[in-house]
Amino acid sequence: MTMQIADSVSLPAPDAKARAQAAAARNNLRTEPRAVRIVIIALAMTFLSVFVVLPLVVVFAQAFSRGILAYLAALTDPEALSAIRLTLLVAAISVGLNLVFGLVAAWAIAKFEFPGKTFLITLIDLPFSVSPVISGLVFVLLFGAQGYFGGWLRDHDVQILFAVAGIALATTFVTFPFVARALIPLMQEQGTQEEEAAISLGASGLQTFFRVTLPNIKWGVLYGVLLCNARAMGEFGAVSVVSGHIRGETNTMPLLVEILYNEYQFVAAFAIASLLAMLALITLIAKTVLENHLDEGHDASEH
Repeated sequence: MTMQIADSVSLPAPDAKARAQAAAARNNLRTEPRAVRIVIIALAMTFLSVFVVLPLVVVFAQAFSRGILAYLAALTDPEALSAIRLTLLVAAISVGLNLVFGLVAAWAIAKFEFPGKTFLITLIDLPFSVSPVISGLVFVLLFGAQGYFGGWLRDHDVQILFAVAGIALATTFVTFPFVARALIPLMQEQGTQEEEAAISLGASGLQTFFRVTLPNIKWGVLYGVLLCNARAMGEFGAVSVVSGHIRGETNTMPLLVEILYNEYQFVAAFAIASLLAMLALITLIAKTVLENHLDEGHDASEH
């Protein structure tokens, strides 16, 4: 009886010890002098203010410098509307293609072992290491008038460069790592136990993917799509090379901002830029929400 009481009394001890260790760790993080902490925080806030907050304030201030009517007139200009439509169309095409590729590539890399797996991962990371301008030039060499497929395309009256197709191809190339890179570590961490259990119970490969794998990675999919969409709408270098800068036809929002600014149409340029800035803010908020969901899912899987 005495031993049972002693055991019951000693049970909370590890929790108390863990709490004491956690408190000590938190105290160790605050061993720096107060002046040092103030300087570090001030430097961080100054950096954020100068390089993040101030540019956003300038963009919106310049966009509304002549009033709301001038702002709305700039956004409803036919050339601006054409650029907005083209940007949304190209983003939809590139995100859709990258979503399919990212799901297939991440599933193959995380769930299976096969020859060339490392090479595939390297190819996925290739757009991160290649300048977007170089990517655009590659498409010019392939599909331009003097390119490898230029003669065949001309004979069959197929237009790739200086058209929506070329812009979509260039944007897809520079954005295709985002979905795959968001999903690969998540799917590797989840392992293959649930998929193996589903298959052992008679589920087919597609049933396993749609009923087991996809529900477990839905927040990672949304996270990758969000980053891919933001990059697709803001892409400049590769699109600038393949678009041809045809007014009202092949100019996306970033290209139109440059053209309007060079023509000293500052209000119109900053009005279009404000849309991209709002996209960045929305992306940042959505990214934070999705990261919280991913962290919650990670904690739940650990328990």
